[in-house]
Amino acid sequence: MMYYTHELGRLALTPARMLASGQSKILRHRLNPWSRVPGTRSIASALKVFEDLTKRYPKPAFNLDTTVCDGETVLVNEVIVKRNPFCQLKHFQRNINRPDDPKLLIVAPLSGHFASLLRGTVEAMLPNHDVYITDWRDASMVPVTKGNFGLDDYIDYVIDFIDHIGPDTHVLAVCQPVVPVLAATALMAQDDHPSAPRSLALMSGPVDGRVDPTEPCELARKHKLSWFRRNLIHTVPAPYPGAMRKVYPGFLQLTGFINMNFDRHVDAYRGLFRSIRDDDKQEVARHREFYDEYLAVMDLPDAYYLDTIERVFQKFQLAKGSFRHRGRLVKPEAIRKTALMTIEGEKDDISSPGQTRAAHALCTNIPDGRRLHHLQAGVGHYGTFNGRRWREEIAPRLQKFIRSA
Repeated sequence: MMYYTHELGRLALTPARMLASGQSKILRHRLNPWSRVPGTRSIASALKVFEDLTKRYPKPAFNLDTTVCDGETVLVNEVIVKRNPFCQLKHFQRNINRPDDPKLLIVAPLSGHFASLLRGTVEAMLPNHDVYITDWRDASMVPVTKGNFGLDDYIDYVIDFIDHIGPDTHVLAVCQPVVPVLAATALMAQDDHPSAPRSLALMSGPVDGRVDPTEPCELARKHKLSWFRRNLIHTVPAPYPGAMRKVYPGFLQLTGFINMNFDRHVDAYRGLFRSIRDDDKQEVARHREFYDEYLAVMDLPDAYYLDTIERVFQKFQLAKGSFRHRGRLVKPEAIRKTALMTIEGEKDDISSPGQTRAAHALCTNIPDGRRLHHLQAGVGHYGTFNGRRWREEIAPRLQKFIRSA
């Protein structure tokens, strides 16, 4: 009943949120004489923060309408080139003919946030790459008639998308997908698939969660799988298209993320209160740019979530050499032609340094000249694929690696 209770709570707060929004605007309006009374702006600011904390955050747009290629501003169109029930393959088509630019598939994490969380990742790669991304669907929007979706299905989707893009595709997996993407690459190598990736970059993900386990890793090991099924899997209520589907709700994942850095988020909203009160529009915009993305969450299919907990975080199947895809043993040592780069953040508190680098020990037959590891100093998890350090230090290394492959 948790999902139903959550939805009822949202509905119950709607009148209060609408009232707070209206009162805040009235109290801050320049024609209202009360707006100049000491303390009024603080009340208006508090009401506006209440609105921000209780509203629904829809799926964000990428808003990448242009890029710059060789000093020329180029239009970018988002085109869905393949649709599957739980994910669509999105292509950022640039209005320019650059046939020598590498094709890059960015596999976004299916871990509660939408693919637009990687907006900065896509933006940095667009000028010199032909970029695609996996745009995962909110499970609450997928009718139960479409069936369920597990970790094996995830691997099938990755192979399908790489095959659709074609030979000489480069792949970047960010966070959660490092295990299924490495498995997909190994399977394609085992089959001598003509579209096997030219290069594979794995970024900040749990290839081997036994290495310096973080809080999420410890949580997975602390409880049995039955605990996760009993406490974290809930039924989507009506009127969502996916009503009656079993999911791991996005609001539970978001709660976990916030609790990991609770004091930081409290400080951020204190800052928002002061910025609204002082009419600091730049700081308000900066806060909302981050939190409009961060607070927009999606539900995960129950089979996929439980598969990931069991096979990646409890049994460490890929790291131990026992990972199977539909009964077939996955052999990372079969990868010979695909170049491999791993990227980690020094201060990552979700996938600690060493967990992603472990891929090199599994892919034993990739020549030394076609493998690279980069540990980025001074960044946490999100800093590896967004922000200044990503743009100025990590992305250039990744681009050079792709070109060399």
